[in-house]
Amino acid sequence: MDVVSDALSAVRLGRPFSDRVRASGSWCVRMPSYDGAGFHVVLEGSCWLLADGGSPVRLGAGDAVLLPHGTGHVLADFTLDAAAAEKAVPFEQWRDEPATQDDTGRSDSDVEMLCGKYRLDRSRVHPLMAELPKVVHLPNRVGSHPELRAAIALLGGELDARRAGADTALPSLLDLLLVYMIRSWMAESTAGAWPGALSDDVTAAALRALHADPAAPWTNERLAAAAGVSRPTLARRFTAIVGRPPMAYLTWWRLTLAATLLRDTPDTLTTVARRVGYGSPYALSHAFNREFGTTPGRYRAQAQAQAQAQGQAQAEGQGQGQGQARLQGSH
Repeated sequence: MDVVSDALSAVRLGRPFSDRVRASGSWCVRMPSYDGAGFHVVLEGSCWLLADGGSPVRLGAGDAVLLPHGTGHVLADFTLDAAAAEKAVPFEQWRDEPATQDDTGRSDSDVEMLCGKYRLDRSRVHPLMAELPKVVHLPNRVGSHPELRAAIALLGGELDARRAGADTALPSLLDLLLVYMIRSWMAESTAGAWPGALSDDVTAAALRALHADPAAPWTNERLAAAAGVSRPTLARRFTAIVGRPPMAYLTWWRLTLAATLLRDTPDTLTTVARRVGYGSPYALSHAFNREFGTTPGRYRAQAQAQAQAQGQAQAEGQGQGQGQARLQGSH
């Protein structure tokens, strides 16, 4: 797997959830902070977003916005400030209120959005994900990010008509949307280490090698050969960009991958150890305890209990499928 795919697979939990929301009139709603990532795609119309501690951002038709750290925020039909944000109605309350007027017609003030969430495990966030800004705004500009634009168009088509296979297509398209939003941010970002790391030939080659086969008996010499440079050159460039030496990064990634396997698979500790490059379950347990402060067995039990509790809460609160809401603003 590549670095971006690995970074996402390490933290992703369950299926993404989405609501298709239409609003008109005057409205102002708050989305609470979330232990995951939130996103909005404006399908029609425009609105404003104000993240907690941030500045207002106007969202137009075709715009996508990712809140990768689950930051609480307010959406409204007007330009927001802190005073207006304090009066926002909680989203769940607003969504469940009956419309105050006929909602069969449409007007220029109507806004239609896809709003949703990705569940993430914050205990092992990859540095690439950690350095994403509070708000990733990807405006709809002619010629920009064609893959993202295509994914948004496909999502709109699936939402317009519940076709056969939609229960599979929608989560898959939402996963694709997340990848394309991160790709687009990396293509535009002028700050942060990881866009630079993946565009630097030497560092990117070393990262690809480590992620392609983390269980291999890597050494600095072998990794430098794979990157096509000397060992000192690799150590200098990799450490300067990534923030830790190559072998330190490899150790961290092996243990992160082990945690993911413990969470997501029934593999025995012996199998997990072999898959991540440790010679014995004891060696893995010792390193795992040093990194996470708990044993692999306890970690797996806690992860399974949390997943079960979160799954039950989601099923009770909003269901496992995709939701739709047709709303009229009256606030």
